[in-house]
Amino acid sequence: MEELLRTTDPTLVPFASALLRGEGIDCFALDTNISSVEGSIGIFPRRLMVRTEDLDDARRVLRDNGIEPYEPEAWL
Repeated sequence: MEELLRTTDPTLVPFASALLRGEGIDCFALDTNISSVEGSIGIFPRRLMVRTEDLDDARRVLRDNGIEPYEPEAWL
């Protein structure tokens, strides 16, 4: 599994999930219940994961819909 999206916007993960599933790409949301720990103030990001083989297609779907996917910084 690869991390596709990391956001503190609680509406973005369900929206991105719907877009991906509409394209036949399976995804899995992590950290969706973190609000019970943080008191619903939105400081902890939610993550959306996809299969490694679907990562490039999933990034394309998000970008085509105006969502910038998460890409870890390359370490030198």
